[in-house]
Amino acid sequence: MFIFEDPKSANEFYNYINTKYSLNDFDVWLDVPFVVDGKEFLFSFYEVEIPTKTVNLVPLAIDGVLHSAEIDPVMDTLYETRKGNWYIGIEVYDANDKDCLVEDFEYRKDIIEYLALLKNEYLATHNYNEVLFKR
Repeated sequence: MFIFEDPKSANEFYNYINTKYSLNDFDVWLDVPFVVDGKEFLFSFYEVEIPTKTVNLVPLAIDGVLHSAEIDPVMDTLYETRKGNWYIGIEVYDANDKDCLVEDFEYRKDIIEYLALLKNEYLATHNYNEVLFKR
């Protein structure tokens, strides 16, 4: 899979792909056709949240001291914090459902370059109708 962090709001990549490929909200998540080096490929994408969990040692230490003094913990809700990071995962395959991102696939390098350009365009574009004029 080709994976990158998505700093934008939920469903922004969906809206970008829907607009760029003129899909009219039909099968936007899967089987999106594109051409590299004269060959047609398909991609599907997924939005995935990977949470970052941080342990906060100061509240833990304070409550440890309070516990040794036989006082109930007062900072137990602050022991850890969570923050989610969203990622886009894109899989690419051909008409025979062959994984086109495996190391020995003939067009792998060209496909990765295409996906990197797609990612950069998505991250740099705010009005997705602009991508219709870049074809």
